[in-house]
Amino acid sequence: MSQPRSCRLTVLDLVPFGQTGQESRFFALRLTHPQWESWRPGQFVMLRPTSFGLEIPWARPLGICHMTARHLICFFQVQGKGTRRMAGLKAGDTVQAWGPLGNGFAVEPDTPTLLLAGGMGIVPFVGYVNEHPKPWNVTMLFGHREPISCYPVDSINEHVPLDSLREHTPGDLDNFIFSLQERMREYAEQKGLVLACGPLPFLRTVHKFARELNVRTQLSLENRMACGVGACLGCVVRTTQAWPVPSRRGGLVQTCNQGPVFWAEHIEL
Repeated sequence: MSQPRSCRLTVLDLVPFGQTGQESRFFALRLTHPQWESWRPGQFVMLRPTSFGLEIPWARPLGICHMTARHLICFFQVQGKGTRRMAGLKAGDTVQAWGPLGNGFAVEPDTPTLLLAGGMGIVPFVGYVNEHPKPWNVTMLFGHREPISCYPVDSINEHVPLDSLREHTPGDLDNFIFSLQERMREYAEQKGLVLACGPLPFLRTVHKFARELNVRTQLSLENRMACGVGACLGCVVRTTQAWPVPSRRGGLVQTCNQGPVFWAEHIEL
């Protein structure tokens, strides 16, 4: 596994996805290769465009969508001042990158694996299905509110079967939760592996079913991060009595360096 390193990368292109209103709010950012020795799907990178100057001091944490032999791809949604500025990046602009950071998802080639994504939680699974040595053992269930064209679905669907459900009404959400439970029940019976990423309410539901059904499950948390290296203590999560380090059971650990991927039985949500 590569040790995190800081490097300056150049923007190759910024591709908008979908159209919500007058302008896109979803973008694939392609950067020059950071020369990491290795990485794991589920890890993230701290990015700070040079154009932030003194106006925006903090970098932004972005999940690694995919990395090839030639470039690094991140996918983001415009949500605030920083990502709004990132949406204006042009080819040739530079960004300071720090990564790869955190823990990635488990990869068990011969184990039936179910991917569960809510909204932007789809991002790390692009790299996961591309890197998985036996993708025929992997399937995915994706829940979302925005049009499906806003998400990098095609990059997943060309490798593994993907079922998607869009939430329009409260009834749609109920149907999605029922589908989550039934799919997780199926994988519990197969002694499979469940991997989930998405907003906190979604992860709480997956966490609840994981315990009820006794299915091996990993969760990737989308906690807010400022530093990305465990210094600011702004992204903590509470551990359970199953945490592997006895002295930290029932305490708080940083999502950025102890996660963002955790085994469900190790944390409280």
